[in-house]
Amino acid sequence: MAVNAHIAQTAVDFKGLAELRRSATNDKNDEETLRQVAGQFEALFVNMMLKSMREAKLAEGIFDTPQSDTYQEMADQQLAMNLSANGGLGLQDVIFRQLGGMLAGKPVVDTEERSFSIDSVQRRSTLPASNNLALLQNVTQSAPANESGAKESTQGRISFDSPESFVSQLLPMAQRAAQKLGVTPEVILSQAALETGWGKHVLNKANGETSFNLFNIKADKRWDGELTVVGTVEYRNGVAIKEQAQFRSYESYQDSFNDYVEFLQTQPRYQRALQHTDNPELFIEELHKAGYATDPSYADKVKQIMHGSTLASIPQQLKYL
Repeated sequence: MAVNAHIAQTAVDFKGLAELRRSATNDKNDEETLRQVAGQFEALFVNMMLKSMREAKLAEGIFDTPQSDTYQEMADQQLAMNLSANGGLGLQDVIFRQLGGMLAGKPVVDTEERSFSIDSVQRRSTLPASNNLALLQNVTQSAPANESGAKESTQGRISFDSPESFVSQLLPMAQRAAQKLGVTPEVILSQAALETGWGKHVLNKANGETSFNLFNIKADKRWDGELTVVGTVEYRNGVAIKEQAQFRSYESYQDSFNDYVEFLQTQPRYQRALQHTDNPELFIEELHKAGYATDPSYADKVKQIMHGSTLASIPQQLKYL
């Protein structure tokens, strides 16, 4: 009996896999159903590979937006499904054998003995909101008491798997920077999130190592540290132009926060923004007006992130520790 059309269309979807498993239990033609399951798993692996390849790019493209990323992800999912349906990478046969299918005349193993649990996969891939808050509290409570300790703890060891992990790992450093400037940590984290795509697109040096530059501060003649030269998009008279630019490189994310504070405090053009540190929205608007970024929508984008659900999940008592 062929797998129904509804199941076949849910190519990279855990719900579709659960339906296929139920079909394997109820359908007498287990071999055919299990091969469909194997194909679905192969599509998942191919999609993960494509996603990793997309994330390996050095910088954002001129026309990259969250919307285009969504459509690109959908296209990759469809491509993964098509590749699996047309022979794939050879994983389907291996997975089929592991699930108990019959290949090259080998007997089918009882699927009841070789069943797998989609529920366990879903549980491992989902982090409840309460756990997010606990993670934030643990990170804040265990944060180093001084900046040198923070530098040692962040040196090449931080990875950002999600917006929540980005916030939880950088919150202690953002709090220290916020205290020096007199602003809220949310506005600083929002800037860093926008500049780096929640940490997934921190600029890399020529050798592939991270620059730790969370705020994409450029290296002008006053900078005597290490440089990173990458392609960037600047707006000239409202027109997006791609050009090469030099950016500052640091030894740690803590250094990036420290330099961000010094950069704002020592630049005369940002003094007006520093007069409005009690108003996060006005603060970022004045930074934008002073030329911090050339994107016409920069301030609006930062404010949108600042009022989003990720930063709103920070417990009030943790914001000003």
